[in-house]
Amino acid sequence: MAERITQTRGGDAPLSSANNPDARAAGLDVDVDGDGDELVGRTVSINRPRRELYEFWRDFRNLPLFMENIESVTILDGNRSHWKVKGPAKSDLEWDSVITEDVPGELIAWCSTEGASIDNSGRVEFRDSSNGRGTIVTVTIVYDPPGGALGKAFAKVFRREPKIQARHELRRFKQLMETGELPTAAIAP
Repeated sequence: MAERITQTRGGDAPLSSANNPDARAAGLDVDVDGDGDELVGRTVSINRPRRELYEFWRDFRNLPLFMENIESVTILDGNRSHWKVKGPAKSDLEWDSVITEDVPGELIAWCSTEGASIDNSGRVEFRDSSNGRGTIVTVTIVYDPPGGALGKAFAKVFRREPKIQARHELRRFKQLMETGELPTAAIAP
């Protein structure tokens, strides 16, 4: 099976490549041996200071505020956390994660610990925009879909696949950080 990599460059449009040295240079564990790992990357521009965005994201307990599938994140210590996530067909998935790199105001990288229900790793990078207006936020996630191709297809049907969620959740993060609230479809009585 060929390596599958999806990246974005400056927006929501994904670029696919069977061989991506940039992903390897970024320190990501991409699928080079055909084991089914997926790499998902998304970028968004947010009109807030880089440090503020970093600090909000670094407190992983904030992530359920804009990531719909995350039920909770419990901080175990300074570098370890426990994640509970909604899976497809009302299933729950849980794992522990450890921070592997932390550069205040710039970057957070993590990976799941051994025995995780979904092996995953990733990074979020914060850099000043070139026009001086806000911050460019790039999220890259590598994951091993549970259940192989069948599990991946099932997750896609139930909108629980990281490729779908990454774009949606970064938009929600942008909305929350720029306006302080998230729109809802609920109708007030």
